[in-house]
Amino acid sequence: MCSDSKNGSSIKLVTGSGGYVLEDVPHFSDYIDDLPTYPNPLQSNPAYSVVKQYFVHMDDTVPQKVVVHKNSPRGIHFRRAGPRQKVYFEPDDVHACIVTCGGLCPGLNTVIREIVCGLNYMYGATKILGIDGGYRGFYSKNTVNLTTRVVNDIHKRGGTIIGTSRGGHDTSKIVDSIQDRGINQVYIIGGDGTQKGAAVIYQEIRRRGLKVAVAGIPKTIDNDIPVIDKSFGFDTAVEEAQRAINAAHVEAESCGNCIGLVKLMGRNSGFIAMYATLASRDVDCCLIPESPFYLEGKGGLFEYIEKRLKENGHMVIVVAEGAGQELVSESLQSMNQKDASGNKLLQDIGFWLSQKIKEYFAKPNKLSINLKYIDPTYMIRAIPSNASDNVYCTLLAQSAVHGAMAGYTGFTVGLVNGRQTYLPFERVIEKQNKVVITDRMWARLLSSTNQPSFISTKEVGHSHEECPAQPLDGENYKEEVMANGDISTSVP
Repeated sequence: MCSDSKNGSSIKLVTGSGGYVLEDVPHFSDYIDDLPTYPNPLQSNPAYSVVKQYFVHMDDTVPQKVVVHKNSPRGIHFRRAGPRQKVYFEPDDVHACIVTCGGLCPGLNTVIREIVCGLNYMYGATKILGIDGGYRGFYSKNTVNLTTRVVNDIHKRGGTIIGTSRGGHDTSKIVDSIQDRGINQVYIIGGDGTQKGAAVIYQEIRRRGLKVAVAGIPKTIDNDIPVIDKSFGFDTAVEEAQRAINAAHVEAESCGNCIGLVKLMGRNSGFIAMYATLASRDVDCCLIPESPFYLEGKGGLFEYIEKRLKENGHMVIVVAEGAGQELVSESLQSMNQKDASGNKLLQDIGFWLSQKIKEYFAKPNKLSINLKYIDPTYMIRAIPSNASDNVYCTLLAQSAVHGAMAGYTGFTVGLVNGRQTYLPFERVIEKQNKVVITDRMWARLLSSTNQPSFISTKEVGHSHEECPAQPLDGENYKEEVMANGDISTSVP
């Protein structure tokens, strides 16, 4: 076994036979000695009395890869989420807080509701605060008392009842506030930037030797968090994107030589655009950040638009907000400005592209076109979550509560190969998950739209033709899981 360092900044590894590696999450017992434990209240909870084996075994882990060769090592595993037989808090001692950070996403209120209800109904804990307005709310705003009555129907609303913001992360002030208020469980809901902040908060709490559990619930509408199967709100976003695509298709089909152009969210990852395109079947071209494209010349976007209009008399284009930024920046000579979260401010690719298309077809001897531009960005992220995401949010929230009560800390909850797991913060903040344009899923989209790839075979390389097939890694497997619904795996 390889333990993590004293400041908790590296992953705790446990090794076993056959190449087994457990990337474990921190626990109170790693840095606080002789803590008392208590029987889990779920033993007498009527909701769990009929459940066989409702406590997760300490050795239960979930493999990162489930597609392997017969001689493959067992590989990386993560700790399985769920209730443990012993807990490290008595119900009356729990003083929890919940904070939401970053942009809006369908399902935020559902997660808040289920954390409050989970703590109350499963563990009898009633002291729960909502931190108003993101990280800066710890030290500059009032808190909100969250009871089961307060959160009863908030899942029916979009947004977050406790507010959110970007930036405002001051580690010392945040941990001082946590310590001064006597908070011992911190639930942090946000994307990769928020989870980076959560990791720093955990490290400072550990440095001070505090018995405070820090649990992250990953939130990103773009689905760009690595390792996990998907992030909550993504299914809702894809479903809602259909409305905009359908509207664009109706407009395009109703006019001669009409182009329906839809801009969807996707700063660095084009998952919403890709899955909305595949689900729609009405899209003729999908443009995402991971797949560079060019406008003019042979094989360019303009040539393809002209071809489709001559064939069908209309077409629909879906573009992710982060696509083609190098073209826009070159055209507008824009500066590299950033928002409060450190994200690069994007140029409006949708409006820019619509103008470029109009300019091209305004030239002599070109087709006379109509173009309808639709930008549903904020409509998509502000709606309540759908049924699928509501269920997923419930599982994530309850898993986070079980983990915190069991003494785990410095972790993020997430679905890995269909199983709820506890992941070290380091694994979800080390990189962003992106569409792999040389993988099967993007090939499926190209087959569906019949659009050009806009890249040459030289750019892709010939190495994949010469090498034998390899098992999919975690990120590529995620796309396979989401496409096929095949999430079965043998887990202890």
